Amino acid sequence: MKEQENLNRDKDVDAVHRCIKGDLNAFEEIVMRYQKKMFNISYRMIGDYQEAAETVQDAFMSAYRNIRGFKGESKFSTWLCSIVLNLSRNRLKQMRTRAYREDCSLDDPVDMKEGRVNIDPPSSDLSVLERLERHEVGERVRQCIGTLESGFREVIVLRDIQGFSYDEISDMLSLAIGTVRSRLHRSRMAVRECLKKFVGALQHGMQ
Repeated sequence: MKEQENLNRDKDVDAVHRCIKGDLNAFEEIVMRYQKKMFNISYRMIGDYQEAAETVQDAFMSAYRNIRGFKGESKFSTWLCSIVLNLSRNRLKQMRTRAYREDCSLDDPVDMKEGRVNIDPPSSDLSVLERLERHEVGERVRQCIGTLESGFREVIVLRDIQGFSYDEISDMLSLAIGTVRSRLHRSRMAVRECLKKFVGALQHGMQ
């Protein structure tokens, strides 16, 4: 694992140097290497596929324009992720502002923190199996993470989903490691409580 990280770091440094010299293929290598990971981070933050895709596209463009600003003091992926996080925060604020200003009817999709969901008419004849299918645990975890405040959501996404180290997260978010650990603990507790409520509601519905 460590050897692979070192190999990627060497490839990143080489690609950055070539990119600074005007090699567009070098930046294409960077995009191919990190686009999936950066999209996953943005999507977890924003909760909307199209918005996340546009955000990551903007992030790569910003990285390309500011590639000379990468000093190599941290891993390139850490630097790139910081750009993605900043743009995702901004995009999320814009989305919430638009949602607040837009008029909506009772038949419109509902804006949730984890994306848009269509309102289904209430039904009293759902089977237990249908309830289980509609309430996938994985989807509920995603939704629970989506209820967290931005600063706490970032930490749990970066650590528990993307696997960044505490040092890397500290660099990305400009936070002390102790603060990162504290936020992560509180985030995990909040998600756990959210899931407990879901399990309790599901069990009650089965009775």
